[in-house]
Amino acid sequence: MIYRKAFAVGICIVKQWKERLGEQYMNTSQAEGIDQLQSWVNESKRIVFFGGAGVSTESGIPDFRSVDGLYHQKYDYPPETILSHTFFMRNTKAFYDFYRDKMICLDAKPNITHLKLAEMEQKGKLTAVVTQNIDGLHQAAGSKTVYELHGSVHRNYCTKCHTFYDIHCITESTGIPTCECGGIIKPDVVLYEEGLNDATVTGAVKAISESDLMIIGGTSLAVYPAAGLIDYFQGAKLVVINKSATPRDKNADLLIQGPIGEVFHSIQNP
Repeated sequence: MIYRKAFAVGICIVKQWKERLGEQYMNTSQAEGIDQLQSWVNESKRIVFFGGAGVSTESGIPDFRSVDGLYHQKYDYPPETILSHTFFMRNTKAFYDFYRDKMICLDAKPNITHLKLAEMEQKGKLTAVVTQNIDGLHQAAGSKTVYELHGSVHRNYCTKCHTFYDIHCITESTGIPTCECGGIIKPDVVLYEEGLNDATVTGAVKAISESDLMIIGGTSLAVYPAAGLIDYFQGAKLVVINKSATPRDKNADLLIQGPIGEVFHSIQNP
C-alpha cells in the first residue's frame, strides 16, 4: 500500500511540474501511469469501471458540466430546471422540445474506451460497468453487465399503464408522445428531484464492493448520490482517470489526468 500511495503521489507531482519541465516529461509520466494500470489489469480478476460523461464526449456526445458543455449553453430555462420532475409534469411539451434536441444522440458510436471495457468483460476480467451516462453506448459496444444509474434514453414508459417503448416512440413523434391508453410517455431517465432505481443501485453496490480493482474514468464525481457509490469499494487498487481534478484524487492509488480514450487505447487485454 505504501508503494501504491507513493506512486499516486508521484504522478500528481509530475503533473504539477508540467509547465516547468515541458510536455515531453508529462507524456513520459502518463506513460508510466498507463504501464502501472496495465500491470494491475493483468493481475486483477474482478474489475469494475465507474464512468461518466467524459467517456461519451469522445463519441461526440456533449458533456453536461465542461466549459463547452450543455449546462453552459443558454435556453429559455436552465437545463437543470428543464431536466427536473417538476418541469416534466408542468411543461411537458417544452421538456420534450429540449429532450429531443439535446439529449438524444443516435448517431453516436462506441469509442475505444467502450470497446476495451466490453473486451475486458468478454475475457472475464471486468465484472461490471457502472455508468452515469444515459446513451447506451456501453451496450452498443458489447458490454452485458451495465448498471445505468441515471437510466437510458433507449427505454421509455407510459406513466399510466407502464407499457415500455423504445427510443423511436420519442424520435418519430412530435409534441408530447402518448401511449395507446392515452397516458403520457416518459423517458426512463432519472430527472432532478427523482431517486435512483433501487435494483440498479443494489447491483452496482454489490459489484463495486466485490471488486479488486476499480477504475473511475471520465467523471468529475460531482453528481450525488451516484458519486457516493464509490465509497463501497473495499478492494486493493483505486484508479482515477480524468482530464480535470476530482474530489477523490487524493484517495487514488493511481491518478492519470488526461483523455480517457488515450489511456484505454494503450491498454491491452490479457
